[in-house]
Amino acid sequence: MKAAGYQIFIALGSSERFGGLTPPEVVRAAANELGSALQRARLSPIYRSPAWPNPDDPAFANAVLGAVAGPEPLALLDLLQSVEGRFGRARGVRNAPRTLDLDLIDHGGREIASDRLTLPHPRCGERDFVLKPLLDLAPLWRRPGDSAYGAALLASAPIKGAEIWSA
Repeated sequence: MKAAGYQIFIALGSSERFGGLTPPEVVRAAANELGSALQRARLSPIYRSPAWPNPDDPAFANAVLGAVAGPEPLALLDLLQSVEGRFGRARGVRNAPRTLDLDLIDHGGREIASDRLTLPHPRCGERDFVLKPLLDLAPLWRRPGDSAYGAALLASAPIKGAEIWSA
């Protein structure tokens, strides 16, 4: 079930400054840029979460962008990767600090398993920094495929520590 009609959910994260913007500002700016390609886009509150797997790395600013409609999944993935590039994203070491990370979490409940895209996002149920902001937008969200409620996933998520960003 998608609350408020949201069908598309995109996770946004940043742990490094870009062009003078702080990580929360990077998240907001990326959300604004993505919003032009999506219908009725809305950004969740921004959360601060410890870096994972290395908590000594800079903390992340995380949020979820919900939208009613937008490009088809692979076209949206292309857009996400293009926006990451414009915000200085350099792919290298997995889980390293980065200026911007955009992940397509759910696209209308579709299930996709391809070389380029897996939906729903395979690790979305493991991370409170994805689930908390997603549930802010869609409290009754269910993960496609197994229909597990987001709240149940959050309760059992092994990666925890996200709190509302207060700075």
